[in-house]
Amino acid sequence: MKSPVHRCRDVEHSRGQAGTGTGGTCLQTEQRIPISKDVITSSSASAMWFIRDACGIVCAVITWLLVLYAEFVVLFVMLLPSKNLTYSIVNGTLFNTLAFLALASHLRAMCTDPGAVPKGNATKEYIESLQLKPGQVVYKCPKCCSIKPDRAHHCSVCKRCIRKMDHHCPWVNNCVGENNQKYFVLFTMYIALISLHSLLMVVFHFLYCFEDDWTKCSSFSPPATVILLILLCFEGLLFLIFTSVMFGTQVHSICTDETGIEQLKKEERRWAKKTKWMNMRAVFGHPFSLLWFSPFSTPDHGKAETYQYVV
Repeated sequence: MKSPVHRCRDVEHSRGQAGTGTGGTCLQTEQRIPISKDVITSSSASAMWFIRDACGIVCAVITWLLVLYAEFVVLFVMLLPSKNLTYSIVNGTLFNTLAFLALASHLRAMCTDPGAVPKGNATKEYIESLQLKPGQVVYKCPKCCSIKPDRAHHCSVCKRCIRKMDHHCPWVNNCVGENNQKYFVLFTMYIALISLHSLLMVVFHFLYCFEDDWTKCSSFSPPATVILLILLCFEGLLFLIFTSVMFGTQVHSICTDETGIEQLKKEERRWAKKTKWMNMRAVFGHPFSLLWFSPFSTPDHGKAETYQYVV
């Protein structure tokens, strides 16, 4: 019968335990070794990050096409034919600004390293360099051969272990993790805002066309105008509900400092509990400023967080 050591497939033993041949330490109370964040930060964090997944790429392209379709209908069907210049300028500026921020947030969420752990660093030489005490162990991912820090999970699509992985989102063709959660939250927020804005403009445009001549309220034929507006209304309503729910769940996840995977697996909380405001600042940067709402601003997390290897 195999000992507990043989059953721990994702555990690498320290050099000091190799000659003992006993498996009791695998069941000992967990200890922790603080290790600098720089040690487990992937070298690709500062480089271009892009996941070559066919489904994710298709979903990302569809996202951009849907936003561009909304842009087309808002500008060429509703605003440009309008006789009220002030109404067109104000709504056109607001909608285009929100759409630009939504697409910029989407691009940052897609092309930012979500917090990938260096691949293949679980070598005997590297583990020996950690200078573990006899009986201590570190968890190793058997899929990407990397040492897993606390709260890291393996993504089968990205084929990497991701720090504080919340979930893999095909719409941004990337995992939502420690480094890009801000951009994902901004993306859902701005998409929800432009969806709401477009729905309001569709309602006002329908009312305007009912009171006036349909041939004068749009540069397109009345049947084409109705079809374009109905499609935009359906798209806006669908994405307003979807992104509002995603935005709410993400904010709740940030405030409780518990990722979607941790909630789903009901993992035991082994990290320090912080206030909701501290958790928000950990994602969006601190101190609070308008940069929280900018997809072009990289969050300033202040002093690097000390990560833990479960040992």
